[in-house]
Order: sequence, then C-alpha cells, then structure tokens
Amino acid sequence: MKGWRWLGAMLLVGCANGMAVCPNWSPVRAEQEMGVLHNQLRHWDDAYYRQGQSPVSDADYDSLQQRLQQWQRCFSPALPGYAVQLSTDGSTLHPVAHTGVRKLRDKLAVAYWMQDKPALWVQPKVDGVAVTLVYRHGELAGLISRGDGLRGEQWLAKAPYIAAIPQHIATDRAEVVLQGELFLTMTDHQQARDGGQNARAQVAGAMMRREASPLLSRIGVFIWAWPDGPPMMQARLAQLTQWGFALTQQWSRQVSNEEEVAAWRERWYRQPLPFVTDGVVIHQSPQRVGRDWQPGQGSWSAAWKYQPAEVSSEVLSVDFNVGRTGKIAVVLNLQPVQLEDKTVRRVNLGSLRRWKQWDVIAGDQVTLSLAGLGIPRLERVIWRVAQRDYPLPPQDDAFNPLSCLHFSPGCRAQFLSRLSWLSHKSVLDIAGMQRSSWQRLLDGGSISHLFSWLTLTPEEIAQAQGISTVRARQIWHRFNLTRQQPLRRWISALGLTLPRTALQALPDTQWSQLLARSADSWQQLPGIGSVLAQRLVTMLQDARLQSLIHFLQQQNIPAQPSVLGVGVVENRQTEAEAQRQQAGEEAEQ
Repeated sequence: MKGWRWLGAMLLVGCANGMAVCPNWSPVRAEQEMGVLHNQLRHWDDAYYRQGQSPVSDADYDSLQQRLQQWQRCFSPALPGYAVQLSTDGSTLHPVAHTGVRKLRDKLAVAYWMQDKPALWVQPKVDGVAVTLVYRHGELAGLISRGDGLRGEQWLAKAPYIAAIPQHIATDRAEVVLQGELFLTMTDHQQARDGGQNARAQVAGAMMRREASPLLSRIGVFIWAWPDGPPMMQARLAQLTQWGFALTQQWSRQVSNEEEVAAWRERWYRQPLPFVTDGVVIHQSPQRVGRDWQPGQGSWSAAWKYQPAEVSSEVLSVDFNVGRTGKIAVVLNLQPVQLEDKTVRRVNLGSLRRWKQWDVIAGDQVTLSLAGLGIPRLERVIWRVAQRDYPLPPQDDAFNPLSCLHFSPGCRAQFLSRLSWLSHKSVLDIAGMQRSSWQRLLDGGSISHLFSWLTLTPEEIAQAQGISTVRARQIWHRFNLTRQQPLRRWISALGLTLPRTALQALPDTQWSQLLARSADSWQQLPGIGSVLAQRLVTMLQDARLQSLIHFLQQQNIPAQPSVLGVGVVENRQTEAEAQRQQAGEEAEQ
C-alpha cells in the first residue's frame, strides 16, 4: 500500500524521472506548486490511514508522489523529499523486517536475475495488503500491517473475523513468523479481462476501520515468506498446507529458466484465479536468517509485473491542429511513456469544446490508456498545476471547408493539411510527397494556392531547402502525372465532400458539367440528400473555389483523352535513383 510502498517508490523515482526536465518556474511559483501538491498528498494520506478510504488510485498517488519528489530535487535539493507520515500508531515492531522484492522490467532482466540461482519457484504476485503473522507456541499473537517495513499497525483484533487466518497452528516452535498478503477473494477472476477492480483498497479500508466490516469475511491470505522456515521449498509448502495455508502450495511452481516463468506469467494473466494479481514473483531460498532482514535488501526474490493498463504522464504543451476541412483538433504533447508495446508521446483530445471540458494545459498530470487499435486515450487529469497559463486557441469559426485555399501565414496549418491530402493514393496519388516535402516547398515560397505547384519547374523545386536536383526532377515528374487523373480525383483534391458512392457514380468529365449542376441533379446521385446537395451548390458558387477551378481549366485539367500522356514520359531509372536519394535525405533529416 501507499505507506509501505514509499521505500520502493524512493528507490525507483531516480530511474523513472532521471531524464525528467525541471519546470521553468520562478522560485515563488515552485514553492506554490509544491505546497499545493504536498497538502493534497497529506490529505490523501490522512483519508487512507485514519479513515480507511482510498479517494485516489494507488497508481495515481504514486505518480504524483514521484512528481513532487522530482520538483523537490529541482528546487530544494538540500531538503528531505516527501515521505508518508503514518497517521496511525504504526508502532508495532516486526519480528522480521519486510524486505520488498526487486522489480524486473522484462524477460531479459528475468534471465539475468535467474543466472546461477538454483531451486527457483514462481508464484502469482497477489495484489493485496502485506502483513506479518506471528504465532507464539502455536497461538496467533500478532497480525501486523507492513507499514514502513520495520514497524506497522497491530490488526490482531480483526483476525477473528478473517476465517482464512488460523487462530492456532500445530507446531513445537516457540515462534513462527510468516509474511504474506491479505487479499479480497474473487470468483473466476481473469486479470487480463477484469483488471484490479480496486480490490487492494477495499481490503485496506476494511482493515483500517475501527469497527469490524462485513468485508472481512471475504478476505483471504497468501503466505509468500517464512523467514526461518525449512531450507527446501517443498518442505515449506507442505508444512504451510498442514497449518491451513494451502493456497501457497497450490499456486507455487518450480522453474528453471525465463521461458518457464514467462509461460506461467501469461497463463495466470488469462486463466481464472481466486485473487487479483499484478504479475509474478520468483523466489529463491533466503540467504539470511530472519533477524538480518532489512527493507530493500531482499535479493532472493524478484517481481515481474504485468504492463499496467494505464500510465500517467506530464503534459508538455498543447497543439491546435487544423485539418483540411477546417476542423480543429487539440493534441497534448506528453513526456514520453511506455504503454504496453507503444511509446506514447501525444494524445488527441478532439475538438476545442472537449479540450475546454477537460481543462488541461502544460504542466498538468494525466492518465492514459490504449483504446481500440492501440490508439492512446486520455482517461483523466489527475493533477492540475495551480497557475493556469492557458494557450490561445484559434477561433471556432476561423476555419471552414472553403477557407485557406490560398496560402497566408494565418492559414499555414489548414493549407498544409490540404496539400498533404493531395498526396493520398485515393486522391491524386503523388507518391513520395510527404507532409515534410510540402512544407519545404511552402517554406521556399514556391506555392501560393492549392494547385500552384502544377506550374513549377524542376529548377524552381530544387530551390527549396533539402531538395536535391535529382529529387526535384522526380517531384516534377510526379506532379505532371496528376494531370492524367480523372475529374473525380480532382473533385476530392478540391475538398468537395461527396460520399464515395456518389463520387463513383458521377458521370461528369469536365468542370463545366459540374458547375452547371443544380441541387435537384445532385440529389440524383446515391448518398446525397437535400442538405448536402444545397451545400455543394453553394460551395461551387464560391469565388475562391471558382478561381481554382478556372486555374485547373487553364491547365487543361482534367486532360482530354487526346492529350493523355503527352509530355509525361516515365523515366524509371531516374525515378529509382531519386527514390534512393530521397531515402538518404529523409534519414539525414
């Protein structure tokens, strides 16, 4: 839980945030931001430890705690970092300290850790609340929360309500100390399907309440350590089963290599289990007697956790992207994070209205997940910086399907989106013309309106920065090939929004036929109703659109059948050479 995990968080924060950049804040603002977050964490600590409530998920809490510690290293490195101050008594000394386990990142790390270690066993990493059970002369004498690993809270009064904890064990030992996990018993729980279900917080809440909760009857116990037990794992498991802790033997498997560990990890991730898990733990017989155990020094156990379904990241900036039709999409640029097998650097919020509803700006902390097809999705904003410096968004009505047909500085985003659209295979199919290539031509002043590139010569194209002479000839060649495209392709290039079925059924072959169409004639095409038909008539009457159509007519586009192919001779050797040159230039760029 949050209390006993602070030590692990402190050990990991250096790695997790080692490359994080300090905020560009004044000392006054830094003190304000750190103070607000510090007070919020203290409030959550109090709710968790005194009231048994969990108003924020453990993952979000840990992320914000690490963030505060990062700020403290940036602005007050001489002062101690944030640490949980237990609001409970937490004064009961553990007979044997909780050491924690080493975290392994992937299968390769598992393989390195397993080298030269004999007699290894793997178990599910049960997601619950860590405790110490103390038996003296066979009678249960202590049930201690993990706390900081050395001291915890005495929960013995709750033990009679937990049927899974034997009140007596048959042993001739004067003292038996066991370490394990209190968990919420589940029925056919599949981790891959069901996730964590907040089970850990429910157990913690039930144990911390003053009164006995009905939930105590649903709590089980999984023993994962017997500090001074028999040296052989088989003997330990057999004895634990005799005492009533049968789950440990039931869910322990001997392994000899990382492939076997990976197989069990995958199997337990997908098969029904009686508890929530968050990975697997690999055990070796402890190398030290219990009295020598110390927090952070459990080298004989290591955990390989599942990839979290959600991760948190800091928002670095907010971009307002204008699409070719004038729609504005808000994109958050993020501190890169790993989510499953993807490195996530940005997430699309959608419209300006949604961005305003989310109320998220640079400096905020957000939680992400992967939606369908592996697309990053914003789940929630877990922290907002106190000083709200909002970026200036474009006006909602500044862009539309008829805006930015000609280039101007204020139209750069939409105009560049329009040019990029032309390259698509379903439009003009200009192979090799990526957004970056259009941007070079635009920056060089070569393009003034949506189709002015048709008149460029190879020499003019080569004047753009980063475009060689060979590459310029290839681009010119591709531009000329577009003259052979039929009218329907140029209609798409112009930005007229016709359904695909209507576009395929359109019999027109010249612009004059298109301009002569009435609303009624548009409705004769499949997928076009009265509203869309009137919109098409209105768009085609727009002077800006008509000027582009007039330009295309002057360029004999679409070409008449008699001139198709004239002046466009495909030199495949030159094209292959240009493609190799382009690949080298893009790699260098």
